[in-house]
Amino acid sequence: MQSNNRFTKENIDMYLKELGKEYRKLNGKNTPAEIILIGGASILINYDFRDMTYDIDGLLQASSAIKDAINNVGNKYDLPRKWLNEDFKNTTSYTPRIVRYSKYYRTFSNILTVRTVSAEYLIAMKLVAGREYKHDLSDIIGILKNEAAKGNIITWDNINRAVCDLYDGWDIISESVKQDIEFIIKSEDLDSLYEQNKENEAENSRRLLKLNQDYPGAITNDNIEEVLKQLNKQKKNPNDF
Repeated sequence: MQSNNRFTKENIDMYLKELGKEYRKLNGKNTPAEIILIGGASILINYDFRDMTYDIDGLLQASSAIKDAINNVGNKYDLPRKWLNEDFKNTTSYTPRIVRYSKYYRTFSNILTVRTVSAEYLIAMKLVAGREYKHDLSDIIGILKNEAAKGNIITWDNINRAVCDLYDGWDIISESVKQDIEFIIKSEDLDSLYEQNKENEAENSRRLLKLNQDYPGAITNDNIEEVLKQLNKQKKNPNDF
């Protein structure tokens, strides 16, 4: 069975259902498992402004059989290696407190409980990530838009509380991102702001990809922000280079 290697609102539940069945088959019915979905997967489940994500980030609380279950489902559906992973634990956005502020989503095969992250806590995590070449700012705007459409207006106080709950304050968040969220919260046209940020993020991603193709190995996790800053500077002032 083939996969297009993209996870969407429509197929995530199917893969999680298969994972629940496989885990139950490997581990029996008396040892439950729990996954807290974060990032793009959590957004896909809760909102409608993102079309897809390339992997599923989650926090796993289960026996060791969950890794075999993940691999077996991946093999069955020709999914990417580590299609469901805990790599998020290696990022600055990770904190074990996420467990405390997660919310119930669904249970599969009476054994696999799936939870997601509430709106303002997703925003707090996206603020810490603050990547101009990913979906971080556009996701924040999308969450604010969708919640407002449901009658849930997320205020600065809501976001501040979430940041403090997860990270004890704003020290972990860059000054530029703090300015961005202040501007976003005050904006009266989130629709235009969403499209603008989405376009900027896509362009930044394309430019980084091209640079990496032209100069393999030039971009690392440690220098990617500085590289992007220089690329943006070059775009604004081409005669400086």
